[in-house]
Amino acid sequence: MTYRLRQLWRSMPLRLAILLVALFATVSLLGLAASYAVTQSSFEQSIRASLRQDLAGFRAAPNARAVAILVEAESREADPNRLILSYIAPNGRIYGNGAIAQDDEGFHIFSLERGRAEFTGNYLSLTDALYGGVITIARSRAEIVALRAVFVNILWISLLPTVLIALSGGLILARRSKRHVEVVGSALDQMTSGDLATRVEIGPRWSDDLVQIGGKVNQMAGAQEAQMRALRGVSSDIAHDLKTPLQRVALCLEDLNAQIDKDSEEAVLISKMQQEVEGMGEVFRSLLQLAQVEAGSPRARFETVDLAKICRTVVEVFEPSAAASGHILTFTMETDTAVIKGDQALIGQMLSNLVENALRHTSEGSDVTVSLAKADGKILLRVADTGPGIPAVEHDKVLERHYRLDRSRATAGHGLGLSLVAAIVALHDGTLTLEDNAPGLEVTLRFDA
Repeated sequence: MTYRLRQLWRSMPLRLAILLVALFATVSLLGLAASYAVTQSSFEQSIRASLRQDLAGFRAAPNARAVAILVEAESREADPNRLILSYIAPNGRIYGNGAIAQDDEGFHIFSLERGRAEFTGNYLSLTDALYGGVITIARSRAEIVALRAVFVNILWISLLPTVLIALSGGLILARRSKRHVEVVGSALDQMTSGDLATRVEIGPRWSDDLVQIGGKVNQMAGAQEAQMRALRGVSSDIAHDLKTPLQRVALCLEDLNAQIDKDSEEAVLISKMQQEVEGMGEVFRSLLQLAQVEAGSPRARFETVDLAKICRTVVEVFEPSAAASGHILTFTMETDTAVIKGDQALIGQMLSNLVENALRHTSEGSDVTVSLAKADGKILLRVADTGPGIPAVEHDKVLERHYRLDRSRATAGHGLGLSLVAAIVALHDGTLTLEDNAPGLEVTLRFDA
């Protein structure tokens, strides 16, 4: 779960959505901040204009007595939480609904009514001398203070849903993009493992850029498949074209061998030449058979095949040569039945190649075991030995055509045995794995029952 979340977090659509959300949020915050500053300034200017207008009205009074009467009259009608009027007459008496005092903490407004204490809140005030006295008019800033809460609410109401919707959309796009990338990645993995017939399945909802990428991948796979098909065709054509001349050379060598003394040096040389020609013919036959298997033509001959019967037959055939070379060849059956659909001749040759390789590349006294078992609905055919084995880094390489380990170059062979085995296994929709037998090598073939 954590890995999938990490993948989504690192996906480009989600990161772009987060970037756009951050950009939108920044612009929105700046816009709201500017609007708040302008509105606040406008409100303050409006209050200050009202204060100046009020002061101008009191200036119209003819004397201090008239100002005091006017202040008293208006203060009785005014809400002290919104408007404070205070006039200190020349004789020191205070008229109005409040008095302004100052201490170390700043200015404070106190009520002139009994039982009333200090007024709370912020006020904008205007003070001026008038007819020997001092008049103060203060209007509350409550509307400006409330304006901040209004803008904060606007911010949450407008910005939060947008952020959530954008992030949800980004997450949905990221998951969809991840699925599309997984389709391309899975196809590339199969191509890398050798299945060049795999293609990217482009969906109807794919974006144009992903469609273009998928098309290019399919185009590349098609080109590689055509090149590999041409390369295999060249090998097959060469093997087919040289097969007849080699047979003629072999016949000529037989005729020449019949005309010379059997104990002469020429006879020994001809015998060596016949062995080399026979080896070349074996390589060409293997190449032709490998091409037929890879083309899938033997599928038409598939029938019910008893693997146990084939294993017993192959082991019986190789038992004399195994005993002659000091090997111990055995067969074990760990399941009641082992029946699959396939080509009996190819499966027999596949098993023969594995047993022959095990006998050829292990020292005298080594054990070679052929076994059959069942696991997870699969039939497991194993060929294990106690020889030197194959390094793990070369497990994939030995399945390639003509690849041979350095220590095997002095032994007979042409490097096509395991390639043919892998091709036959693939033809039967099976899997082949090479594992360490500690010591030795274990080849495991898995087939559908």
